Amino acid sequence: MTTQHIAAQPPARADVAERDSRAWIAPLVATILLAFLGPAALLFGGLSAMATDSCGPDDCSPALNTQLSVIYGTLTFGTLPTLAAWITAWALPWQRRWSAWRTGAAITTLLPPLFVLLLVFTLPAP
Repeated sequence: MTTQHIAAQPPARADVAERDSRAWIAPLVATILLAFLGPAALLFGGLSAMATDSCGPDDCSPALNTQLSVIYGTLTFGTLPTLAAWITAWALPWQRRWSAWRTGAAITTLLPPLFVLLLVFTLPAP
């Protein structure tokens, strides 16, 4: 009769057991979309001043001037929060308990460029 020796298995660690194998999906989707939306927002936001060509910057409607100011403010001050949310989406631990925060950070990454594009495409009449 032979005796079988069963190799002792180390106990499963709790953090390995809850590791999220799909944690990379939300940051990757946000990165790919940001690669397209970011430059588009910069291009169209930067060119949006041409909406004042027919009336000049001093004679345009206050609504147009306000919207252009919001576009430029978002392009200027929205870059740092976008970068912080993008880094956060990748840097959070890849565990299931952080998946909602990771997805939220990935969505937050896309908000400033989407907001700029929304404002550009809804510019009021001069």
